[in-house]
Amino acid sequence: MKADSTPLVPSLTLVAGLCALFMGSASPSALAQRPLQVDDYFLLQSVSSPRISPNGNWVAYTVSTTNLEEESRETALWMAPTGEGEPMRMTAPGYSASSPRFSPDGRKLAFLSSRSTGKGESKTQVWAFDLRGGDAQPLTSLERGVGGYEWSPQGDRLLLSLSDEEPEVEGEEEEKPKPHVIDRLQFKRDYAGYLDRLRSHYYVYDLESHELRQITSGDFDDQAAEWSPDGKLIVFASNRTEEPDGNDNTDLWVVSADNSDLGRTAKRLTTNPGSDSQPSWSPDGRSVTFIAQTRPESIWYDVGYLAVVDLDSGDVRYLTESLDRNVSSPRYAPDGRQILFSLEDSATRQLARLPAEGGRLERVLSGERSVRSAHWNANGDIAFLSSTAESPFEVYWSPASSADETRLSGANAAFFEGLQLGEVKNVQFESADGTEIEGFITLPPDYDERLRYPTLLRIHGGPVAQYEASFDFESQLFAAHGYVVVRCNPRGSSGYGHEFSKAIWADWGNKDFQDVMAAVDHSIELGYTDPERLGVGGWSYGGILTNYVITQTERFEAAITGASEVLYISNYGHDHYQYYWEKELGLPWESRDNWERISPFNKVEKVTTPTLVMGGALDWNVPILNSEQLYQALRRRGIETQLVVYPNEHHGIRRPSFQKDRLERYLAWYDRYVKGELVEEETSADDDR
Repeated sequence: MKADSTPLVPSLTLVAGLCALFMGSASPSALAQRPLQVDDYFLLQSVSSPRISPNGNWVAYTVSTTNLEEESRETALWMAPTGEGEPMRMTAPGYSASSPRFSPDGRKLAFLSSRSTGKGESKTQVWAFDLRGGDAQPLTSLERGVGGYEWSPQGDRLLLSLSDEEPEVEGEEEEKPKPHVIDRLQFKRDYAGYLDRLRSHYYVYDLESHELRQITSGDFDDQAAEWSPDGKLIVFASNRTEEPDGNDNTDLWVVSADNSDLGRTAKRLTTNPGSDSQPSWSPDGRSVTFIAQTRPESIWYDVGYLAVVDLDSGDVRYLTESLDRNVSSPRYAPDGRQILFSLEDSATRQLARLPAEGGRLERVLSGERSVRSAHWNANGDIAFLSSTAESPFEVYWSPASSADETRLSGANAAFFEGLQLGEVKNVQFESADGTEIEGFITLPPDYDERLRYPTLLRIHGGPVAQYEASFDFESQLFAAHGYVVVRCNPRGSSGYGHEFSKAIWADWGNKDFQDVMAAVDHSIELGYTDPERLGVGGWSYGGILTNYVITQTERFEAAITGASEVLYISNYGHDHYQYYWEKELGLPWESRDNWERISPFNKVEKVTTPTLVMGGALDWNVPILNSEQLYQALRRRGIETQLVVYPNEHHGIRRPSFQKDRLERYLAWYDRYVKGELVEEETSADDDR
């Protein structure tokens, strides 16, 4: 059979009726449109990781589903034809799969899974389907499990990311707990726990001989590795400074795939004092494109530039310095003349390209949407994820031969046919000092322009992030329950350049407070919002900025602050951001005033807003300590408040029943304190707005 031709059904993996399952249990015509409800959150399917087969006939991707009743989440591997035909589910229910990768000859589709190999292992391994037929078979069986992998260009080896093995101590009992013995500067991280000296390194695994050869080593982590086109070299990113926990200075390194000295002779390609990351080879193997952050003093407020380094000379060229926008995920076009990359720009995410020698930027996939995870083959065909305000991410296909786009997946198609969504308006307005701010206003599905509605200001996390022109379940849920929802990208947000992002440097809760308040005022001016019925809230930095809002204004009837910070000095040595705290505010014993000046706790006596305080009990990103302190102060002052702590949860709430509980509490709190009867405007419905 010709390589990568139409695959047979792999035995014991495909389930009868999967095409019907793919399209939903009921036809769109059978579903009457209705508003969004809390439980709909668990009916949404998350599509990700598109990968094109070498000949462009297939796109593999993953679909994640949630079972609320069983408190579980499962990710299945799917494959869709780029021509005629329906998508097929490749993996059976009962275990999850991730990171699909076609072999270079197109005959196999590999993936990561912790499915048992029959030898008692449950660690994540590399598995693969032979697309000519048969069940998936393990390609690796390593006791420590596999963190990541990539096929070699010849398909005979795998590049594996593995964690160091913990040394065995003779006489120790495995089941007995051991103390954490810590000597690192960065000594803890949310989800990971206390950090030891075990690191992630790269290995080459020969698929025929099963030989496993370590090619990097040392007291530092290696990441983002990629094979050279001829399969002889590996480029990777690593912070190999004297104190890697004290800076973000990752550089690019090259090592031989046949290395036998554990990478001690790895060649350093870049010397930028900032972060160099996400390397990718040119087709001729003579240069590497990557993302560079050249202002380490700006920490996370800096933008990433597209860069190219010549392998022989070491010369580095920065191609997007004049663009002043974040770019990521660079890849050379098949002919090597262009570099494609993801571009974050003004509440959108696009696919763009530049000539490899520099020149005019072209937006390949743009518009009012978010484009992510683009992947292209040697023919120049592109598979990507795309979402708009009205639809979640699905897999799309754009062949090199035309500018057409075809949706390949439809995981949520039938479900969305049955929903009545609120209109989402993109808005621009001026903040108090004249700075232009962008945002979104979501209207109730049954919006009546004669009425002014209760309104919720919802604030994004980060702060260096942005609301994008993509589907937002939370906003649509609130809108379905009769609220206008206001979201904006205040200063500190990404997508608007370095200075816009760094405008809040050591000054949180000032300019960004002005910006989110201007968003509310703009919604009032447009006639959507009842100024007497306002609520505010957010998670992470969204919760932090909520704390600033309620300490500076009494305009809101209710607030919800999730996973927030309030007394910053208490975080030092307790959360996992010590390096960033020190860079932005200084050492607390030397610059204590900076820490106290911007702590919302020091203005807690000004809060009058009923406030729901929430967080995860095990959060080391933004520790629950902060929420407890805020709750204690509000409770002591007699302010209406409640503290909700989710046991065994970290920064992101993952347990489905807790996710449901959080959404229900959001609605109950806002309904109790914000909602009232709709107020009809005195002006006619025919008046211009």
